[in-house]
Amino acid sequence: MDVISTAAVPAGAAAVSVRCRHSSLVAQIHAFVQTNLGDRNLTPASIAAAHHISLRYLHKLFQQEGHTVAAWIRERRLERCRRDLADPRLAARPIHAIAARWGFTSAAHFSQAFRSSYGLSPRQFRRECATVPAS
Repeated sequence: MDVISTAAVPAGAAAVSVRCRHSSLVAQIHAFVQTNLGDRNLTPASIAAAHHISLRYLHKLFQQEGHTVAAWIRERRLERCRRDLADPRLAARPIHAIAARWGFTSAAHFSQAFRSSYGLSPRQFRRECATVPAS
């Protein structure tokens, strides 16, 4: 039946269908990662397994978007940490606790990644956010 249905579909429509499935899968993977950012065990292998695809195919999907799976996860985690560090309601929460909340297992690695991405240490960033008056 698959062969007959594939033969009945014009070639261009089949390509569109493949792109739609690809886009849908990427969107599902992005949503899954966003939902599970705080899970320290969130890895490319666990993402591939959750979506019933090979690790190689997962890497290929992200490569087509111009980045690696691990880099994309790290960027999302850093964004969440940055948001929490800027939140005055979380000013009493230790920086290492915020980093751990978003899946960073090492405070030193978090600090280095944060500085590399934002040009300031997490402590400096938090201090600057605290001194900026609310509008």
